[in-house]
Amino acid sequence: MSTASLSGVRVLDLSRILAGPFTTQLLGDLGADVIKVERPGTGDDARTYGPPYLPDSEGADTAEAGFYLSCNRNKRSITIDHSTPEGAQLIRDLAARSDVLVENFRVGVLDKYGLDQRSLRALDARLVYCSITGFGQDGPYADRPGYDGVFQAMSGMMSVSGHPDGTPGAGPMKVGVSMVDILTGLYASNAILAALRHREITGEGQYIDMALLDCGIAALSHYAQNYLISGSPAPRRGNGGFGGIPSQTFRCSDGNEIFIVASTPRQWSGLARVLGRPELADDPRFATVSARIAHRDLVLDTLNDVLRTRPAAAWIAELESADVPVSPVNDMNGVFADPQVRHRGMRLTAEHPLSGHVDMLRNPIRLSGTPLERYDPPPLLGSHTREVLTTVLGKSAAEYDELVAKGVV
Repeated sequence: MSTASLSGVRVLDLSRILAGPFTTQLLGDLGADVIKVERPGTGDDARTYGPPYLPDSEGADTAEAGFYLSCNRNKRSITIDHSTPEGAQLIRDLAARSDVLVENFRVGVLDKYGLDQRSLRALDARLVYCSITGFGQDGPYADRPGYDGVFQAMSGMMSVSGHPDGTPGAGPMKVGVSMVDILTGLYASNAILAALRHREITGEGQYIDMALLDCGIAALSHYAQNYLISGSPAPRRGNGGFGGIPSQTFRCSDGNEIFIVASTPRQWSGLARVLGRPELADDPRFATVSARIAHRDLVLDTLNDVLRTRPAAAWIAELESADVPVSPVNDMNGVFADPQVRHRGMRLTAEHPLSGHVDMLRNPIRLSGTPLERYDPPPLLGSHTREVLTTVLGKSAAEYDELVAKGVV
């Protein structure tokens, strides 16, 4: 039986909605004991972000929204009212017994309750305290609220997404997924792991200041780098890319679209043969990546003319045989029916107290020595409050009942 990578690490999760909970879910997947602190009675706002809601064993909706289920597995849920003196003290006591704390309150909110990073790290210098906010802890926008769509717009992500100017439906477009939240969770979990490694060496924790705006801009990668060296903003190219050409979708005779990448000489030659246009491989306008970039519109018009003559499945079969990277443009039905996705087990089923079972996504990390084997379902609101307060903090049954009577938990 292997030991999980983060076994023995305790994470106190004061975050809500997506970026913070996604961060802590990743740590929980890796074996950390994640204690999710929620508001009594209402809990994480994400619990209400439905429909859809998880159906119970009789098919009726529960209060567990799919949005909440997506980012809260492998956690224990407790309810504490941090605005009460007793509740704030409980959180301080839990922080003193934790390795990591993650929160995404607006700047300054937790200071009022003595739950800010300075206060808690003064009690335990080994604590790794991670704040996730829209704009960071400083700067002219630090006090502003913000959500994923705001940061897709502000970071420039929307400006490079969407159909090109002059085409039907042209204009900036939001990525469908809450991409900046997800990217921030990935950056934040990496930062926490780095801070834990640093603590292992030095014995000191540290403070991590994560901003969604920063992460959205950083994720623009080569789009931003191209601008920094050229001074020219990238135009929108719809379903086309900015690397080798072609790298985009093409509509076939049956109305279905496929995505083709043929950037290397071998791939381009293979594509030309499959299309029945072998002369394109040596055409000086098309023979190299640089030439195809310079003649982008001509390349795409040429390919469109040929690819629209046959159905998608026929092209996919021939292109795969020629070792040209190609894919259907899948909807969710297509994704989870795909043989490779099924083989890799990206959809899994876990037991759930309300529905009997719940299907979830598998974490894509594959570790040979410490595989990710735990997939506890996202917890019901407050389902671990008594367990955590009695086992972690040592509260007696009478003390727990008194906290309940006071509305603290």
